[in-house]
Amino acid sequence: MTKAPRAILLGEKAAHEVDVDDGVIRQGDVAILPESEPVDAAEPAAVPVAKRAFSWGSLFVAGLSGFLALAAGVWVQNTISALMSQNPALGYAALVCAAIAAFALLVMLLRVLRDILRERKVESLRQRGADLLVGGTTDDAKALAGELIGLYKGRAQTAKGRGELEEAMPQLFAPRDVLTVAERSLLAPLDAQAKAQIAIAARRVSLVTAVSPRALVDVLFVLVACARLLRAIASIYAGRPGTLGLFRLARQVLNHLVLTGGMAAGDAVIQQVLGQGLAARLSAKLGEGVINGMLTARIGLAALAVCRPLPFVEATPPTLSDVAGDLASWRGSKAEAE
Repeated sequence: MTKAPRAILLGEKAAHEVDVDDGVIRQGDVAILPESEPVDAAEPAAVPVAKRAFSWGSLFVAGLSGFLALAAGVWVQNTISALMSQNPALGYAALVCAAIAAFALLVMLLRVLRDILRERKVESLRQRGADLLVGGTTDDAKALAGELIGLYKGRAQTAKGRGELEEAMPQLFAPRDVLTVAERSLLAPLDAQAKAQIAIAARRVSLVTAVSPRALVDVLFVLVACARLLRAIASIYAGRPGTLGLFRLARQVLNHLVLTGGMAAGDAVIQQVLGQGLAARLSAKLGEGVINGMLTARIGLAALAVCRPLPFVEATPPTLSDVAGDLASWRGSKAEAE
């Protein structure tokens, strides 16, 4: 190993006379400054946040729900007893109606439980897929692929993809390869359907809100269109949710938007709406239609990220320009034609 060249200055002091002053080494007329190296300070360990066993709000809701259930039960019992004493036929009719209502309520609760379990399964699959991309075994990846096959076993449109994945799995020996083939075989067609639904919803919202005369009509239509879009995307990936399942999905989508900053009308929206000179060519109402369509597309993309049972492995996550990029150009061409 060759040494770097160095210069020796001859001064009044001999070369061997060395002075040390506040960490500065002086040898003759040469001052050597010590190089400060960063010291890895020990970072304080993160204090785990203690989870509360219960909250007063949850306790209040539980107590109020129990009280209302007991009150409803007592009211039904008193009503049926009163009708029995007055007219047995009316009493039995009321008893049959109460039984039908109880059975319908039980079915609704079972559907809600099914939706919750299905959503948790999708979340678990997505989290396991993300962990496997960081590090994992091939057996775990094949087990995850098997669960994906079971998730879409009842769908005829995924039969070809399930067959391709089952045929290719014995020849795969890396977790990423297994997830890539699973994504390509099962999720790529579903992604195309979801992006098509988002694009259709965005164009519909943009058109209707651009021509509607009332702001209240705009708000109601956007809410209905977003609810239909959430249900459609959930149906594509994990099954059609019920009413309560739709509310739970909407909450997850809003949480995703808050975490990713997707609701902010940031640079992407401004560039697409104003960057092409549309501000000078479009009326305010048409501009509102473009903004509403793009926000609908953002909500659809968030729903896609929440409902997709795998993270994006090989495929590129869809962006706003992929599903709503034609809104600005369409508005611009329409304004020029006018």
